[in-house]
Amino acid sequence: MIDKKNAVWVTGASSGIGRALSIEFSKNGFFVLGTARRNELLDELKNSLDEFRDNFEGHRLDLSDFNSLNKFYNKISSRYQIDCLINNAGTTSFKNAVDNSIEEIENIIQVNLLGSIFAIKSVLPEMIERKSGTIINILSVVTRKIFTASSAYSASKSGLYAYANVLREEVREKNIRVINVLPAATATAIWPEGILKKYSERMMNVEDIANLIFRVYSEKSNLVSEELVLRPIKGDL
Repeated sequence: MIDKKNAVWVTGASSGIGRALSIEFSKNGFFVLGTARRNELLDELKNSLDEFRDNFEGHRLDLSDFNSLNKFYNKISSRYQIDCLINNAGTTSFKNAVDNSIEEIENIIQVNLLGSIFAIKSVLPEMIERKSGTIINILSVVTRKIFTASSAYSASKSGLYAYANVLREEVREKNIRVINVLPAATATAIWPEGILKKYSERMMNVEDIANLIFRVYSEKSNLVSEELVLRPIKGDL
């Protein structure tokens, strides 16, 4: 039997919350497999880790392409045991529903919803077989509150929220934790530059969010924080 290395798989690892999570887990001694569409950003992240750089391995991956994702997982699963999947990759458009093109809607749903489900489907059989594992979904408060100019994004995140809640009930007996994280406004590149410039001081910090998620993940007793709603102390924008 091949002795596999334990790993945490972070999607959308090249920026924002995903990048902060990759750094947080790597610096705490975990081996991180980070995936994203841009290799150069993954290389930059690895180099920024300095003495912890050997705890990170970047891979270019388009989550919306199931065949590519399946090939990727088959490749890494021969060497690594995925103890934790963090579904973080996401995209949006900040347009009213009438202005969203079909292509934009398809891309948002494909990445945010289907890509995350594809990733879950890839790791789930082995987690069930060994009766352990954690799946963390970085969702959004749009699953709780209506925000205009976010219809496709809200649909994608709400769909994954519902999927994850059903999944949790199905895998409880297999000792698999499913944790949904619902952040409100966070200072990341997903926002238009004008919004960031105007509101960044009120937004949450990605490092703070990553630190909290790591602490929740690190809880190894017979309890699990199944849902985390995170907001700036002054509330939504």
